[in-house]
Amino acid sequence: MAGISGAVNSISDFFNLSDSSIGMVVSSLMLGCLAGSLTAGLLADKFGRKKLLITTACLFIVSAAGCALAQSHWFLIIFRVIAGLGIGAVSVISPMYISEIAPVKSRGMLVSYNQFAIVTGILLAYTVDYFFIELADGWRYMLGFPFIFSLFFLLMLTTKFPESPRWLIALGKIDEATQILKKLRQDDISEEIKNIKTHSEQKKKKVSYSELFRGRMGKVVLIGTLLAALQQITGINAVVNYAPVIFGQTGVGGDTALLQSMLVGLINFAFTIIALWLVDRLGRKTLLLWGTGGMSLSLAFLTWSFTADGSNIGVLVSLLLYIAFFAASLSPVMWVVISEIYPNRVRGTAMSFSTAVSWGCTFLTVQFSPWLLNAYGGAVLFCIFGIFSVMAFLFIKLFITETKGKSLEQIELEMGLKKSTDK
Repeated sequence: MAGISGAVNSISDFFNLSDSSIGMVVSSLMLGCLAGSLTAGLLADKFGRKKLLITTACLFIVSAAGCALAQSHWFLIIFRVIAGLGIGAVSVISPMYISEIAPVKSRGMLVSYNQFAIVTGILLAYTVDYFFIELADGWRYMLGFPFIFSLFFLLMLTTKFPESPRWLIALGKIDEATQILKKLRQDDISEEIKNIKTHSEQKKKKVSYSELFRGRMGKVVLIGTLLAALQQITGINAVVNYAPVIFGQTGVGGDTALLQSMLVGLINFAFTIIALWLVDRLGRKTLLLWGTGGMSLSLAFLTWSFTADGSNIGVLVSLLLYIAFFAASLSPVMWVVISEIYPNRVRGTAMSFSTAVSWGCTFLTVQFSPWLLNAYGGAVLFCIFGIFSVMAFLFIKLFITETKGKSLEQIELEMGLKKSTDK
């Protein structure tokens, strides 16, 4: 996704695009993500987590090849939508799949590894962009490079990844699920199998979207969905996708802007590792509060840096602080929380809805950020993101509960969802 960051200016010049057109090229990915995430949960419940992940790998292969060979910006948009379908689906299925196979004591860390893989990819994308930026049609290599990793992803899925034991038990395939859990666990699994079987009985009832908005379930889905939306409208994908353009506002361009973007990717990578270490120690809510509080202060300083003198040093430092706080909190922990708070029976459908709303917010952020940046400057853009960060802090303080150290079934009982889902 971040691979287009270093290619934005080259694509704009190659196809002679306006701000709104280049915004559409970049944000078209999010339209695909929205559609992919909306359907992923239902498809994963019907066909299985593994089969859907294999499908996403195939979509990535096709889209990478198509983007690299695109002869007009409309073809580029089409293949980025295809990539978005895969990204949207995998953004739902990956944390759900990990939460379903992970042991309780390390579930937060393991789900966070999903985001760690994403930020590793962002850093790698910035690095690849830097080496290709001076080449003729270098943007084609930037967008085509994921083809290699998509092939590797497909190979690993078909040879190494097991199906989710919870999904198998819901289908009555107890023996197959038991064999998988024996390979994944060192401890006795009899009690875990018993708990999953008890709660999976609820999955036999058909799930509808309307159920997600009624009673206690509706409140829980609203909390998870608002958290997912706030993760995006605090501005992260504007920074990830337009970092060189943002630094260009301070008079830095070319290789230097891309090098600073690589620094953004490096900080994102490093502080995601810190989140992996802390999420099962400090807990989800504590990390979220510290992170959003730090993001709010960093964005206030970033707004001031653009307003005062547009100093590149001030902008760079405050942007790195913002990335650090985001990477250690909202970036991975949002996915942990929403994969935990939804009950087993509706997890796929509920995560699809929340993730689709998140991608919708991402689309709006990425689509309108170039216009806001060029029309009103960085101060206005990051002031808006700062306001949303303060809102995120207050929302987490008031509505997010701690889920550290609890089984998925225990969380369901404590949130008062078992009774309503048994009806």
